[in-house]
Amino acid sequence: MPTPPRQFWIGVVSREHVRLGVKGGFIQLGHGKKAPLQRLHAGDVLVMYSPRTAYPDGEPLQAFTAMGVVSTGKVYQVQMTEAFKPYRVDVRFLKANEAPIEPLIGALSFIKSKTHWGAAFRFGQIKIPAEDFKLIAKAMGVESEFQKNAL
Repeated sequence: MPTPPRQFWIGVVSREHVRLGVKGGFIQLGHGKKAPLQRLHAGDVLVMYSPRTAYPDGEPLQAFTAMGVVSTGKVYQVQMTEAFKPYRVDVRFLKANEAPIEPLIGALSFIKSKTHWGAAFRFGQIKIPAEDFKLIAKAMGVESEFQKNAL
């Protein structure tokens, strides 16, 4: 079976939850839902956007907070508490700096309304063009790694 072409994604998650994922080498999307993760394949590249520092009432942040490559694409479930059993997928995170979104809004093609740009993130996961991903990677300081196809 041929490998699907690499896709570029944004996941919307608070910075606090992004940091837990980076530390553990995984992501959860949509408060642990399975469906968003099933769209990801091994080799896809993902950037995390954090509207807030913590969920649900953290300080506004509006920054890209992590970047990584989906490892296997295998979705699995973990039990965090008796009532919370989120789905995860493993990600190899890259060294990246946080980057505020505001300076990039005008240049990002997936943001159709430059005045109501936050609407682009409302579903928690966005597939984006490679060119937009390159702009974000450059802002996060991983442009050289991206250019060398290390991703």
